[in-house]
Amino acid sequence: MRPPLQRFLSLDVFRGMTICFMIIVNTPGSGANPFSPLEHAGWHGFTPTDLVFPSFLFAVGNAMSFSLNRYREMGEAAFLEKIIKRTLLIFLLGYLMYWFPFFRLDAQHHIIGAPIAHTRIMGVLQRIALCYFFASLLIHYLKPRSVITISVLLLLGYWVLLLVFGDHRQPYSLLGNAGLSLDKFLMGNDHLYHGEGIPFDPEGWLSTMPAIVNVVAGYFAGRFIQEKGKNYETLAKLMLVGALLIFIALWWNMIFPINKKLWTSSFVLLTSGIDLLLISALVYVIEMKDYKGAWTKFFLVFGKNPLFIYLLSELLVTVLFMIPIGGQSFFGWINTVFYQVIAPGAVGSFLFAISYMLLCWCMGWWLNKRKIYIKV
Repeated sequence: MRPPLQRFLSLDVFRGMTICFMIIVNTPGSGANPFSPLEHAGWHGFTPTDLVFPSFLFAVGNAMSFSLNRYREMGEAAFLEKIIKRTLLIFLLGYLMYWFPFFRLDAQHHIIGAPIAHTRIMGVLQRIALCYFFASLLIHYLKPRSVITISVLLLLGYWVLLLVFGDHRQPYSLLGNAGLSLDKFLMGNDHLYHGEGIPFDPEGWLSTMPAIVNVVAGYFAGRFIQEKGKNYETLAKLMLVGALLIFIALWWNMIFPINKKLWTSSFVLLTSGIDLLLISALVYVIEMKDYKGAWTKFFLVFGKNPLFIYLLSELLVTVLFMIPIGGQSFFGWINTVFYQVIAPGAVGSFLFAISYMLLCWCMGWWLNKRKIYIKV
């Protein structure tokens, strides 16, 4: 049996940075609009916040470049069982996260039921689960060149599907995109996300198709670093590919707009290109120049228990919204009486987000200190 591959520190730091930023942008304080870079693009366009989710998928692919070798040695049946179980568990956790706490409070803070018929089916963890599943099968059963070919076909095929089955006048609009029609057909309005003004799921079934490529890109980046070593030539090639993907994305954007909520193919190339540059920079700083210290330890706390800390951040903020105090939720109250008092406006909103992120970090630090790593 081959010795296990040595994980590189920069991967865990990259993943930790992703979780850290994800918590900050997901939980801004109330009472003011956040700084614009901490919000998703309204529709077409790109902000730093739009990079968070695809970076997590990229990190999933990086981790797969280590774990899949281990799974293959289990045998075919055990490999499939491992992949399927992990996919189903992550998907179920995501579904239960949106259903939690399985009841709601009305305007008078009376407990009412939260029927399963109105629970969102798709979401962040569900997309991660599906992308992980399909990327794992592609990488396991096909040669690298075939995986790259299928990745290209996924991006082009998604573009064609939006053009053919969407509104011919506005195929990339909120109401006219083909993904919305498919999600309504498969799940109905009650199982979709309702944060866009209409029932529309930014993590819908059709737009999951190009998102698989973000995982594939992360896998090949991790595998390339392992095979070629951590040296200047390796990083130069990764950065050249990253720059090329960004160039193609910006060119494609002129006819197929960069759009996170539609997860357009140009968005996939742009985010994959940026992630290649970021992981290259981290490998250079951490692995080659050995610039380590408190900053890497800080992000490692998130990187060691990413799934648990993400779930904690989402469930805890739901609890804060459910606790009534002073005629409003505890979440709104603490922003009203503290954060918006000491720093009104976007600064106060940002300070709350930082404080909440640090609260989640403390739980991660406690787990890491006791060497408790919750894996799925």
